[in-house]
Amino acid sequence: MKGDIIKKDENKGKKVSGGKVKKPGKRGRKPSKIDQKAKLERSRQSARECRARKKMRYQHLEDAVMKKEKEICKLRDELETYKKWCKSLDDGVIPVELKTSLKLTTQASVKTNTASHSSGSKGIKLFIPKTRLTV
Repeated sequence: MKGDIIKKDENKGKKVSGGKVKKPGKRGRKPSKIDQKAKLERSRQSARECRARKKMRYQHLEDAVMKKEKEICKLRDELETYKKWCKSLDDGVIPVELKTSLKLTTQASVKTNTASHSSGSKGIKLFIPKTRLTV
């Protein structure tokens, strides 16, 4: 009986499951205050680095958006120019800008063709749409 009494006193505050006695709390050594401070500092440093990466990522995205917006504005202006040219052509007037653009394209085509004939290759063909003129 003395053995039973000792076991009861030993098991106070301990859980028994499947015949095994479990101690409350975690296994292993308990971290000291120095370890906790170091862990907290590492966590803070990691958070600073994360915020810096996030800031760089957003800056990169903002730069890309600005670049795309500039391209969109440039393309819209170009589209408006082409619309004006088409309206002028429908009215029977050839815009001066269109003439100079066609001359430059033709000159570039001639230079490309002469250079390609000397080298023996076929060269690049440029597509120049035929415009209808109503006078």
